[in-house]
Amino acid sequence: MELPIRNMSGEETGQIELEDMVFAAPINRGLMHQALVRQLANARAGTHKTKSRSEVRGGGRKPWRQKGTGRARHGSIRSPIWVGGGRAFGPTPRKYTQKMPKKMRRAALRSALSVKAGSGQIVVLEQLTMEAPKTKAIVQTLADLGLDDGSVLVIMPDRDMAVEKSISNLPQAKTLLSSNLNIQDLLGHDMLLLPQASVEFIHSWLGASS
Repeated sequence: MELPIRNMSGEETGQIELEDMVFAAPINRGLMHQALVRQLANARAGTHKTKSRSEVRGGGRKPWRQKGTGRARHGSIRSPIWVGGGRAFGPTPRKYTQKMPKKMRRAALRSALSVKAGSGQIVVLEQLTMEAPKTKAIVQTLADLGLDDGSVLVIMPDRDMAVEKSISNLPQAKTLLSSNLNIQDLLGHDMLLLPQASVEFIHSWLGASS
């Protein structure tokens, strides 16, 4: 698959060959879903906690005698059926971590990249550099590239604080290192903007040599 390479002004400066193994791989939607659920589950803190009737303060004394009052029998005001009582079968701290083999995770990334490539949702850039943070300049660059309508994931080959600070002011755009590529960000953005160096990294990571 070939895509045009553009500069920051939106002008076409060449062509780049995308590896079919990465950007035209068989699309496995079930695998992408499994990878997404795993990532979301692994991000959960699992610190939820409610008190059971044995942990709620008070209630050590029977509220009234068993018989003769005309009221229902009770043994503690901290019973789950009382206001202020404990919680029956409430959540307790636990781990939500899910495991997934590396080959399956990489196959899910190839599927997601193939979906984007097949839908024309990838733009390849010569390079994305800035001398100083300036959001206005980034907005103009995205407009020149036709990326001003919808959300954009900018996949950078290396850290560039000027670019990252400029894009951080845009609610519809996000920067991500190519080494941190993940299924949630791929599926959560409409368009992908990849400098040429990022494409080369993805080829070496997910391609035939991986």
